[in-house]
Amino acid sequence: MAGAANPAEHPDFESSTLPYLPRLLQYARRLTGNDAEAEDLVQSTYLNALRGWHTFQPGSDVARWLFTVCRNTFFRSRRKKDDSVSLESPELESLAGAREAASFLGQLGDDWQQQPDLAAAIDTAIAALPDSLRVLVMMIDVEGYSYEEAAQAEGIPVGTVRSRLYRARRQLQQALAQYAEDLGLRTGGQGA
Repeated sequence: MAGAANPAEHPDFESSTLPYLPRLLQYARRLTGNDAEAEDLVQSTYLNALRGWHTFQPGSDVARWLFTVCRNTFFRSRRKKDDSVSLESPELESLAGAREAASFLGQLGDDWQQQPDLAAAIDTAIAALPDSLRVLVMMIDVEGYSYEEAAQAEGIPVGTVRSRLYRARRQLQQALAQYAEDLGLRTGGQGA
């Protein structure tokens, strides 16, 4: 369909999707862990979204649709690089990490989100996650998908979503422990 990517044929595309550009770029940065790749991903996302605009159902959530296009575009590009997806065997872990994270945020106080390096530390920790874990963190913790919605979108069982998300959150907690140590809120080797 040669004319499918012509913006003139879809006048409502720009007004409907461009307001989400900053959020989409931030999302892409977290998926890719790289500014240049994120910009390429957003460009490909908007091109794919324009081509598929005819599939968007008016009245639906434009942001959710656009973020799904972005996620799918990301995974298609990753599959081209490496068709194999490694699956880690789930480990039984205690809730000590979650308790430690809650304690850490409590020590920072109500303005913990205003800490100067926290956003960068979180972005770095998210970027270090394997793709299969990072996408679930982004879908559930950033985009607000339910476990069931994420399972359906990824084509995996809800139990697998829960297991992967738990492992991802534990990895994030461990990665952010260094940030807490640097602030003097946690000492190395401190247990729960």
